[in-house]
Amino acid sequence: MLVTMAQFADWQTYLAVQAGAAATLTGLVFVAVSINLAHIMSVPGLPGRAFEALAQLLQVFFVASFALVPHQSPEVLASEILGTAALSLTGQIVSQIRYVRMRAGHPRYWLLTRIGVTAIATLPFCACGLMLLFGSPAWTYALVLGSALSFIAAVIGAWVLLIEILR
Repeated sequence: MLVTMAQFADWQTYLAVQAGAAATLTGLVFVAVSINLAHIMSVPGLPGRAFEALAQLLQVFFVASFALVPHQSPEVLASEILGTAALSLTGQIVSQIRYVRMRAGHPRYWLLTRIGVTAIATLPFCACGLMLLFGSPAWTYALVLGSALSFIAAVIGAWVLLIEILR
């Protein structure tokens, strides 16, 4: 079964809510960073952690926003989703490589957790774009999973920036 434009209409409310929630949470992460800016800048790796939280939220925002554009083909939306996921993943990997190069003396599991959270939250969007590109109706499940996991990843990052750094 191929993806039709009618399927997009069924998802408008969900996508609008996801875009709004992502935009709101992005603002809250900016507030969290500004509250603890001096401390975040003084601890190796934390600026990158802030970037990763923002990247996860912006990923949801852009995917939902692109999906709300009327009258675009499934192939165009698939390209937009794949591009967004690729940019988000690339930016976060660069952030994590910089963290490794700092040799901050942090436990290795901190890095492995960051890598795992990034992959788990971003790869469903890659799958979503590929499924949409190849006409699979299951693309919506990957979209929902990617959104949920990105919100969880961002909340984990925000928790570190607000709470864990004060311990």
